[in-house]
Amino acid sequence: MVRRIDVTGSDGVSLAAWEFADPPKERGDESDRAPGVLLLHGLMGRASHWASTARWLSERHRAVALDQRGHGRSGKPADGPYTREAYVADAEAAVVQLGLAPVTLIGHSMGALTAWQLAAKRPDLVRAVIICDMRASALGIASQREWEDWFKSWPVPFATLADVRKWFGEDDPWVERPNPARGEFYAEVMAEQADGWRPVFSRRQMLMSRETWVFDAHWEELAQVQCPALVVRGLDGELGRAESQEMVRVLPRGEYAEVADAAHLVHYDQPQAWRAAIEPFLDAVVAR
Repeated sequence: MVRRIDVTGSDGVSLAAWEFADPPKERGDESDRAPGVLLLHGLMGRASHWASTARWLSERHRAVALDQRGHGRSGKPADGPYTREAYVADAEAAVVQLGLAPVTLIGHSMGALTAWQLAAKRPDLVRAVIICDMRASALGIASQREWEDWFKSWPVPFATLADVRKWFGEDDPWVERPNPARGEFYAEVMAEQADGWRPVFSRRQMLMSRETWVFDAHWEELAQVQCPALVVRGLDGELGRAESQEMVRVLPRGEYAEVADAAHLVHYDQPQAWRAAIEPFLDAVVAR
């Protein structure tokens, strides 16, 4: 079962959260509650990208995925704010309103940054953090310009979902070799309109969001994360081995895992290997 739960974000924005299991039964003993997990997607993602992860998590956890502002079914205010502070405050609001604390935060890319920034800000709410393929170093203006050019290259509207899958999985100049999982990932963030298939997000808003974190390094907040933290990288992803190992060193309680044959979309590229990489960490967290 999947059910939608509405959450009110930090400045009143409406956020959609999705619980991938039957709602938990009321129990007399608070210690018997299933441990909470909040899943945070990356830029351009949506909560449904976590479906396969959330379903196996729900066997032992209360697994909730959040459509972050500007994404999925959540509110998309025209001019934001799409700041780091807004994203972190939204995640904090979700944890509090849904009663997930002490929560394990699982974040991919931008969602991972939100996760460790929330853990640094509210250690009382966070039990553990999983950081998937997100760099702590600054990416710089050249990276932002590349994204601006990339967005302009999209051949929207797409005539069919098959065209979406083919372009993002094969024809996109950023694709080094055919990647069907990438095509499926982007097909999931398209909606049919009168003239064809278009993204459910505003590319302008995505750039607004991205420019609030690409120019800065985030090592200081990483060092403030006091809970157990697992850094996961796809061997063909965007987070390099040297930087990931430095992140583990900086984290007071950092651990490391990697997934072979996976690019940036680790949990989408290799779902079984992704589970094998993070499940022992989750089990250890619950056992503590």
